[in-house]
Amino acid sequence: MPLVYGALVGDETVDEVVLYDPEARRVRVIGSVLAAQAAAAAGRGPRVRVAGGLDEALRGADFVFSAIRVGGTAGRVRDERVPLGEGVLGQETVGAGGVLYGLRTLPVAVAIAERVRAVAPDAWVINFTNPAGMVTEAMSRVLGPRVIGICDSPVGLVRRAARAAGADPDAPGFGYDYVGLNHLGWLRKLTAGGRDLLPGLLADPVALAGFEEGRLFGAKWLAALGSLPNEYLHYYYFQREALAAVRAAPATRGEFLDRQQSAFFAAADTAPADAYALWERTRREREETYMAENRAATGGWERDPHDLDGGGYDRVALALMRAIARDERTVLILNVPGGGAISFLDPAAVVEVPCEVGAFGARPLPVAPPDEHQAGLMLSLKAVERATITAAATGSRDAALRALALHPLVDSAAAADRILTAAGR
Repeated sequence: MPLVYGALVGDETVDEVVLYDPEARRVRVIGSVLAAQAAAAAGRGPRVRVAGGLDEALRGADFVFSAIRVGGTAGRVRDERVPLGEGVLGQETVGAGGVLYGLRTLPVAVAIAERVRAVAPDAWVINFTNPAGMVTEAMSRVLGPRVIGICDSPVGLVRRAARAAGADPDAPGFGYDYVGLNHLGWLRKLTAGGRDLLPGLLADPVALAGFEEGRLFGAKWLAALGSLPNEYLHYYYFQREALAAVRAAPATRGEFLDRQQSAFFAAADTAPADAYALWERTRREREETYMAENRAATGGWERDPHDLDGGGYDRVALALMRAIARDERTVLILNVPGGGAISFLDPAAVVEVPCEVGAFGARPLPVAPPDEHQAGLMLSLKAVERATITAAATGSRDAALRALALHPLVDSAAAADRILTAAGR
C-alpha cells in the first residue's frame, strides 16, 4: 500500500484513499507510514481515511485494490512446508503451495467481489491478490470485466530485456509480444525501429548475463527455448535444482517473511514516528532476498540495484487508473478474460497478455498463437486453476485433489492426496 500511495503523490487521479483491514494493528501501522509519506510530500498526497467495515470502505469508490492474505503469513508457512514434507515444491503461487493458497483465498476474494457488486457496482477492482490469475478469474465470474489482475513480473521482464538489447522501452515505436497465464508467460518478440531484437539478444551470452532473467535461466537454455520466460518458469525448467535449493535453505520464504513482517509491525506499532523508516528498511530487505533460492540454484548472484526500488505494482496500478479515469490510452500486460485472444482457451479464461486500456477498461490485444510447448503448459495450468476454483466454491475434495495432482510440479496423485490431508482438506 505505501508503494501505491507513493505513486499517487503529486498525481491528481485519486483524491482519497480509504484503508480497510480486519486487523486493527495493520491499519494503524500502515496509516502511520502513509502519514509520513504525505508529510514528506508537503501534503500533496491523497487524503487518507480508515473505514470500520468493508461496505463502508467500498461505498463511493471508483477503484478497489484487493490485496489480501487469508490466514496471514502463518498460512503461507503451512502452504510451503506441507508440500516440502512430501518432496514437492512449496511456493506461494506455484505448484502445490499455490493451490493450497488458492483454496483458502478464493472464497474470501469472491465474497469481496459480491460486496463490490452490491455496494459499488461502478467501481473497477484491481486485484493484487495471489495467485493473481486464479483469483481474478474467480472474481470475474461475479464482476465480469470490471476486475483486472496486475503483476509486475511481465513488465519488469520487458523493460530489462529491452535495456539488455540496447532499446529504450519508453521510446515511440517500441513493441513486444508476450503471452501466457500469471507467473507462466513468455516474451517472444522485442521490436524497435521495425526490427525484432530478441533473436540477437538470445544469441548474445554477454548481453543475457546483464539482466536477471538471462542469469536465472542461462544463455544455453534461452537459446534453445527461443524466448524469454517469466522468472517463475524457473520452477518448471529447473525443477530439480529449485526444489533442492528451497529444501537446503535455512527457512522457507514464508518463514522468512513471517518473522520479518511480525517484527516490523510490532516495532512500528510501538514507535509510529519511525514507521516509515522501518517500512522502507523492511521493503528493501524483502526486495534484496526475492527469489534468493532460485538465484542460489544458478550460482548465486545479487539483484541489480534498479530492481530494488520497488516491485513495480505501483507503476502498473497508477498507469491503469490513469488510463481508465482519464481515458489516457495505453498498453499494459494484465490478467483479464481473454475473449478469444488465445484460441484454445474459452473467452472467459483469464490470461496474461498485452491489453489496450482506456475508459472502457482493458481489452486484450491480438497475440501470436502460443507454440505447442507454451500451449501445453497453459492448458495444464488452466485446468489446475479451474479445478481449484470449483473446489473452493463447492467444497469438493475430488476437485481439490484434481487441482493438486494435475499440476506439472506435483509428481504423484498419492502425494497430492497426502498433501490435502496434511493441509486439513
